[in-house]
Amino acid sequence: MAIDQRYGAGHRILVTGGAGFVPSHLVDVLIARGADVVAVDNFVTGSKDNVAHLADHPRFALVEADVSDGLPAQEPALRGRFDAILHFASPASPTDFEHLPIEILRVGSVGTLHLLERAARDGARFLLASTSEAYGDPLVHPQPETYWGNVNPNGIRSCYDESKRFAEAATMAYHRARGVDVAIVRIFNTYGPRMRPDDGRAIPTFITQALRGEPITVHGTGVQTRSICYVDDLVRGILLLLDSTETGPVNCGTEQELSMRELAETIVTLAGSSSPVTYTRRGADDPEKRRPDLTLARTRLGYEPRVGLEDGLRRTIAYFANRI
Repeated sequence: MAIDQRYGAGHRILVTGGAGFVPSHLVDVLIARGADVVAVDNFVTGSKDNVAHLADHPRFALVEADVSDGLPAQEPALRGRFDAILHFASPASPTDFEHLPIEILRVGSVGTLHLLERAARDGARFLLASTSEAYGDPLVHPQPETYWGNVNPNGIRSCYDESKRFAEAATMAYHRARGVDVAIVRIFNTYGPRMRPDDGRAIPTFITQALRGEPITVHGTGVQTRSICYVDDLVRGILLLLDSTETGPVNCGTEQELSMRELAETIVTLAGSSSPVTYTRRGADDPEKRRPDLTLARTRLGYEPRVGLEDGLRRTIAYFANRI
């Protein structure tokens, strides 16, 4: 099926966390569509470098603010109505879970409520960036949107898992009680240019180590699996959901599942590295397996990932090689 473009020229769109990895790519595509985009970021994990190429663009504005404190009323770029609000603000890596748990909980709860209020006031479509972490360490494989998950509510990852689950509940409450036009996307493991080299996730860690000739540190035995999606595919899926009338939640990612050991070995080969693969302690509540059921995305949105694993990894390795 085909989804007609609903948001573009003539629309004002707010992207929270807009200087982060995934949302900065979203900003690029929305600008290319002709939309006016305001990105809000507190730069705890986002980087101005990710949107520096848009600094002088007439349809782009960057506001430094923490959405957990509400949108600053005195900021001129935030005045006037928004047609859509895309809520992506949140630290999202295992390192962040350890060092920024309160910030993660605040942006997923208080920050989400502030933005839902703004969406209700503006009559804007509100798209929530949720996560495959909502499924926890899943007992159902692959994971359909109907699966309620297996989450440790007080473990080290719970700040992120539960903040996103709360955000989903809040989003649906505003939809049911206040009639807000909403959409929820559950994002599976994503990679590509603009990831932080030190963010603690597997791909930037493995690539950085391979390029430096350091041992690749795989957690546990490396048999745990992920389904990794190149950022361009994810962004296309998110915009298909934004343009649709679907509420969700809708999984977005790829079904290409591989073990962390296979991922490490593939990166070493593609990077032309001689780094050995080593094994280290596995983190608490680290999911054993993760793969989305994409039936809903395919049938309702016409979504299909296009970028192959080696192609995407080569692009990502080239990006890191220019930065290290």
